[in-house]
Amino acid sequence: MKNILAAIALFLATTSLSHAAVQGREVTYSASGTTLKGYVAYDDAIKGKRPGILVVHEWWGHNEYARKRARMLAEQGYTALALDMYGDGKQAHHPDDAGKFASEVSKNAALSKARFDAAFDLLKKEKTVDAANIGAIGYCFGGTVVLNMARIGEPLKVVVSFHGGLGTEHPAESGKVQARIASFTGEDDPMIPAAQVAAFRQEMDKAGVTYKVVTYPGAQHAFTNPDADKYGKEFKLPLAYNAAADKASWDAGLAFLADAFKAK
Repeated sequence: MKNILAAIALFLATTSLSHAAVQGREVTYSASGTTLKGYVAYDDAIKGKRPGILVVHEWWGHNEYARKRARMLAEQGYTALALDMYGDGKQAHHPDDAGKFASEVSKNAALSKARFDAAFDLLKKEKTVDAANIGAIGYCFGGTVVLNMARIGEPLKVVVSFHGGLGTEHPAESGKVQARIASFTGEDDPMIPAAQVAAFRQEMDKAGVTYKVVTYPGAQHAFTNPDADKYGKEFKLPLAYNAAADKASWDAGLAFLADAFKAK
């Protein structure tokens, strides 16, 4: 009897380990002479190549939150690269610095594209990645970045923006956007008002993009990040975590990614 119980315990332990096979590693790459620091996550229990997802961080920079989302994507069977848009893995600890870092990238389209493309190229070379099936997700600043990359025609299958700004000086053009696009925002987010959401819908319709737009009642800016409450209180910003909207948007985002990669 003891031998049987021991065998069962060993089987359960082995099974548990086989399902906890997500691997993560730091990577260093570069763009135009600037060192960039990213993080790759994948499930090594999965055999063969799979779609790759670029994860673009919030305006705070490449931090643990971006890496957590990369691991969550790996758990879903993707290989994910949490990239670095600021250089040298730089992080902000105050909104003034975050705004400065984000602005330096946002106001320089060539710089933004170069850093995104460097990560794109790195992800395509990962041995677990199907280079013909690459998508991108982003949060806050990162959500804006991935939307802009889709607008300029980056060869992405799918883009998902979580509480990313929707305004742009360079709207999507018909025939140029290759990605399917999803945007998830909060109805109580003063940074992304209803008028901006409506204008985004019109932009997507005019450009003939396959897209999805969802706004969550009661959700404020940064609603997917559990640290949003802390940041909001400390810096007196309209930031707040919303667990229901976080889960709903994540589930909807995963479904949107899966559908896009299945499409021919």
